[in-house]
Amino acid sequence: MKVVHSIDEVEKQRASIVTVGTFDGIHLGHQEILREVIRRARARRGRSVSLTFDPHPKEVVAKGGYPVEILTTVDERIELFEELGFDLVLILQFTYEFSRQTPRQFYEKYLVNSVGISEEVEGYDHMFGRDREGGIEEMKRIGNEFGFSVTILPPFTVDGEVISSTKIRHLLREGDIQRARRYLGREYSLDGLVVKGAGRGVVLGFPTANLQPVSERKLVPRDGVYFVRVVLEGVSYYGMMNIGTRPTFETDHRKTIEVNLFDFNQTIYGKRLRVQFLQRIRDEVRFASAAELARRMEIDRQECLKIREQFIHNPA
Repeated sequence: MKVVHSIDEVEKQRASIVTVGTFDGIHLGHQEILREVIRRARARRGRSVSLTFDPHPKEVVAKGGYPVEILTTVDERIELFEELGFDLVLILQFTYEFSRQTPRQFYEKYLVNSVGISEEVEGYDHMFGRDREGGIEEMKRIGNEFGFSVTILPPFTVDGEVISSTKIRHLLREGDIQRARRYLGREYSLDGLVVKGAGRGVVLGFPTANLQPVSERKLVPRDGVYFVRVVLEGVSYYGMMNIGTRPTFETDHRKTIEVNLFDFNQTIYGKRLRVQFLQRIRDEVRFASAAELARRMEIDRQECLKIREQFIHNPA
């Protein structure tokens, strides 16, 4: 798969099947669109192309601008595009100036004259162009003008619910990890660097790795204790994670992310971890003493170890 960040790096190929979108999360609905692009490209011996954006367009065009808690970083999206089997991913920087293009200007410059396009595949609610003024009918009109076809896929549902990135964000903010996983088609994950902490975990008998998220824009699930899988240098470990403000010890309400890995005793400061959220155990609460907290952490650990047995024997 080739990844480029400018149309100057793209070789024009008329036999390109293209989809355009932010694809934050690359959830099951997105995957249906992306797999359809690949199926059609392979059937025609053409090229599968995804044109996506960074930063998230809502950060740029929303009134006043505001940070969007993203489900997937650019690097994560690239990984997922590659796993799906795309030939080309074009990542365009989304700026206010870029957003002021009319739908026709965008298509002519980027898809018709630069990438090359024989067909576009999109979801039922695809909107594009200045102030999102372009919809399905406008896309078909432009396709007729420039000689490419347009395929629109219907809503993708799970248990009768139409999947969206907005709904998944809501689930994660509520701590509903398992339902979010059903919508994503995989575990939600968070990449972080191991940094120095206060060292209280060692004192409590539960040494932890303190994580600093690689991306400040990445959504961190609701505060609480979680059963997790951690990938370190290609090796997976199970553990329990706490997200919160450590109310038993701290009063500054500064959020921390700490993970205790089971059967693990290495020093990993500066290492990059990927945490996959498997199950939520409980809310974070304030305990009367460190000893009481330690007792509860042991209960949490035993619960996580029981769940681990289920995942080992039935990882799906």
